[in-house]
Amino acid sequence: MHRLYHREGAGRPRRVRWAFEEAGAPYEWIVMDDETGHGEEHARRHPLGRVPVLSSDEGLLYESAALCLHVADLNPAAGLIPPLGTYERGLTYQWSLFAMTELEPAMIRAMQTRRRDDADATAAAEARLVKAFAALGETLDGNEHVTGSQFSIADVIVGGVALSARQYDVLPGTPNVRTYLDRLDARPAKRRAYDEQP
Repeated sequence: MHRLYHREGAGRPRRVRWAFEEAGAPYEWIVMDDETGHGEEHARRHPLGRVPVLSSDEGLLYESAALCLHVADLNPAAGLIPPLGTYERGLTYQWSLFAMTELEPAMIRAMQTRRRDDADATAAAEARLVKAFAALGETLDGNEHVTGSQFSIADVIVGGVALSARQYDVLPGTPNVRTYLDRLDARPAKRRAYDEQP
């Protein structure tokens, strides 16, 4: 049994929970309060004390995108990841990494600069954010999902970041991305991962 550690208020563990729900795979969802989540025991699970952490009899793993890809690999019958060596598998890697290296940092930077009320820094951050989400919007022009017509684990990772941008009110007004998020919102596995408490 996999144990997925979450800390109250964190967003990234829900991406991994969504992956498990899409895969139909069993897992234990462990919600830590703030004190436990920053305590010594959890620090032994993650060198920076962060979440998510996935624990199994084999050991500990962390980094939300890596965990999502791992869940997809562990559950091939769910069809969440294309076969090795295919172009579609390459697209899955591309968009999964794009989410973590372009979309999420741009989102976080935009949030930080808005809080500091620094007009020049905010303008630069917003420009980077708009450009990153425009690239996503372009690939969704005529495609239901980031790798084409079929939902994949890349949609969990990209969608998870875009959902956070929407939640924190920094999602640019890209119609294709907003329509894409509406489609993702309708997925039962996504609703179970994000809407059900704790």
